[in-house]
Order: sequence, then C-alpha cells, then structure tokens
Amino acid sequence: MMKRVFPTAQILLRISLGAGFILPVLDRIGILGTPGSANVSWGNWANFAVYANNLMPYFSPKIASVFGLIATIGEGLIGVLLIIGYKIKLAAYGSFALTLVFALSMLFFTGYRSPFDYSVFPVSFASLLLASLQTRGRQENQLTVL
Repeated sequence: MMKRVFPTAQILLRISLGAGFILPVLDRIGILGTPGSANVSWGNWANFAVYANNLMPYFSPKIASVFGLIATIGEGLIGVLLIIGYKIKLAAYGSFALTLVFALSMLFFTGYRSPFDYSVFPVSFASLLLASLQTRGRQENQLTVL
C-alpha cells in the first residue's frame, strides 16, 4: 500500500508547492486581476513592493523592491521546477530556504501570527522533507516526472 501512495504523495506535494509559488508571482505582475479584485493580494508590482518593504524595513524601499524581484524570480523558477519534476532536490532546498526566510521575516516584522496564519513554516518544512526524500534509495523512492 505504502509503495503506491508514496509516489502519488510526492507528486501532489510537488504540484501544491509549485502552485503555491507560481500563483503569487502571477498576482504580483497583475495576471490574476487588478488590485482589489477577488482572490488578488497585490494585483501589481507597486503593491507587492510595499509589502516586501514591510518584511524588510531595514532596507530602503528601492533595495527591498530589488530583493523582492530576486525572490519573485526564484519563486517562479522553483515553482516551475517542482511542477515539471526537474531538479526536484535543488528546487525543494530552494523552496525550504526561501520560505524559511519569508516565515522569519513575517515573524519578526508582521507579528507572530502571520507565518502561522498562512502556514509558511509547514510549507518550508514540507519542502525540506521533499528534499530529504530525494536522498534516500533511488529504487524505493523514485519520483515520477509528470
């Protein structure tokens, strides 16, 4: 039973993590709708840059926007890699690192509830688990590429 569930669980975890990175990227560049639309958090880059600066108040808004752009590019790349099943271990470690930094920034600069309300710590540690699964025996735990 476990041998059948394990690959399916890994694929579902990859897809959900990947979508969790791709959708916010699409939101930041306005593809999901305009600011204030249903299911839209930012709706444009300017709104996201303000949020990024809230998470990095020790930087100027311009520098925070640059780091937000770097994070956005990383999120897009990680999301695509996880969804297509390429370089899974690298993408999972990247996901872990990026979400851990995000969770800690939320914790210190927006309050202790934020990273828990948005389940950022579980996403981070699920990514670490996915990365660690890649290092186990290849025959038993081979990932299926979509």
